[in-house]
Amino acid sequence: MSDLNRRDALKALGAVPLAGMLEWSGPSVERTTRMVAALHADTAAGEAAPYAPKFFNTHEWRTVRVLADIVIPKDERSGSATDAKAPEFIDFMLMDKETSEASKVSMRGGLGWLDEEMRKRFGTDFVSSTDAHRRAVLDDIAYPKKASPELKRGAQWFDRFRNNVGSAFFSSAMGWQDIQYIGNVFNPGWNGCPPAATKKLGVSYEEYDASLARRRKATGM
Repeated sequence: MSDLNRRDALKALGAVPLAGMLEWSGPSVERTTRMVAALHADTAAGEAAPYAPKFFNTHEWRTVRVLADIVIPKDERSGSATDAKAPEFIDFMLMDKETSEASKVSMRGGLGWLDEEMRKRFGTDFVSSTDAHRRAVLDDIAYPKKASPELKRGAQWFDRFRNNVGSAFFSSAMGWQDIQYIGNVFNPGWNGCPPAATKKLGVSYEEYDASLARRRKATGM
């Protein structure tokens, strides 16, 4: 909430387990992936009305959209998180019947904490701050293991939020195209993993074949 004070925000963050922010089950992700695909189809057809969030209030929605585009900005390869409808994905997931109350409390508490941290440092909330001020705070909470003790909970929340944005982005058609995913396409010329990739991973087909031969010999197969 826009008027959530710092104490309430920290209390909300502290009450939720570290794994708690959005625990998406397979069926929920499948349903939401279809929803995001439908949003893109409507947009392409020029029929989409402005999305009305069902979980986030107006201020939270603005914050989530700005924050999501910092996590995944537009570049020469693809659009941004908002272009891929990542905030819509997250909003929909938070309203899903399988999403826990703890996940909802954590999301709202984290957004409230972020605003209060911005006000403490710069006198404005996250959306109203300059890009430089936003990034100054986000740099301090970018890595939970490196965050100072007083920022640890905020860093854990942001880490989960960032994962949510990534999950949302790569569940969209834009995300699939970004990683050049071509699943369900028959490839008669497949010759295995490229040598450069196996070298980077420290594995080889020769080692695998030798290991397989040893197992077969040992088991008499």
